[in-house]
Amino acid sequence: MTDAKRLARAYLLRVAEPPAPALHRFVAEHGPIEAARRVREAAVPEAVAAETAARRGLDRAERDLDSAAEHGARLVIPEDAEWPAWPLLSLEVANGRGVTGMAPPLGLWVRGPISLDDALDPAVAIVGARAATDYGEHTAAEFAYELTQSGMTVVSGAAYGIDGAAHRGTLAAEGVTVAVLGCGLDVGYPAGHVGLLNRVARRGAVVSEYPPGTQPARHRFLVRNRLIAALSAGTVVVEAGRRSGARNTATTAGTLGKVVMAVPGPVGSALSVGCHRLIRDSQATLVTSVADVVESVGKVGSGLTEPGDGPRRHTDGLEPEALRVFEALPARGGRSAEEVAVESGVELSRVRALLPALEFDGLVQRCDIGWRRRSERAGSARG
Repeated sequence: MTDAKRLARAYLLRVAEPPAPALHRFVAEHGPIEAARRVREAAVPEAVAAETAARRGLDRAERDLDSAAEHGARLVIPEDAEWPAWPLLSLEVANGRGVTGMAPPLGLWVRGPISLDDALDPAVAIVGARAATDYGEHTAAEFAYELTQSGMTVVSGAAYGIDGAAHRGTLAAEGVTVAVLGCGLDVGYPAGHVGLLNRVARRGAVVSEYPPGTQPARHRFLVRNRLIAALSAGTVVVEAGRRSGARNTATTAGTLGKVVMAVPGPVGSALSVGCHRLIRDSQATLVTSVADVVESVGKVGSGLTEPGDGPRRHTDGLEPEALRVFEALPARGGRSAEEVAVESGVELSRVRALLPALEFDGLVQRCDIGWRRRSERAGSARG
């Protein structure tokens, strides 16, 4: 059955240009096998037809799977144990709220030996300008190297400049890095990074939702950016112009409820304007060291933050908004997400993103009438 679902999802990934929100909802409702059958027969709602009509006759699923295998890749689908369900939940939530362009992928083509779910636990994205300065590339590589030593995976987009420096810094530390592409895994783009991508694939993973042979295009890189943001606990922008793909990734990360950070640069540098704007507009936290990054994105309760002198509480390490949400919850009874938003002063969409994260880390629990704190003793037992 899993093989049939893999074939169905391979077909659907070919016939619809991501993110395809209508098709995603259709698959969720009918399952991939039935959804694929109906797409082939054009027996679908108008919104799904609009996303699939142009390519529904391109049934290359078996060929795509064989081609991927020839290049040492595989198709990872939501039915697989290695599917990164927890990171991608942020896309599910955003898509459910009707945020444009945030539909989760129907599957991911992956090249690399590591389990994708394991590779992303935990992960930080480092992104920035292609035409980076020496300062930017040095900072990206240094951050990546030290984040690797802190036990984190580094995610980036394999582009020239900051992305490439981040991947190389991780590899220098013999760590795990994940490259997310805006084209097929077999295309060899960018050409100057083919060797780098091969090295990434030996230790980590090269990922794309585009089937084999899909050529790079500007819109595909913008769509790809949502995956970089979603697969990471937080995004660090090292250098970015006033308008750039890196800023797009940062904005997406913020929309998904992820931590956004920016590295300051020289006040006169055009390649730091984007970072400075993110910081000035309170869209990003200023970070000047890996310790700042780890403090901001360390998994709730994971102990990735630097140890203090005194005893740790089970809420130590929570970012400010998460702590406000936690403290707005009662120890008994329960509160709805809307009530928590009013009590904490945190935006409702952010509350809805934080509550599942706090539940996952054993700090809160759902109840019949909403959410409440989990006792410290229960949280410790869970850990």
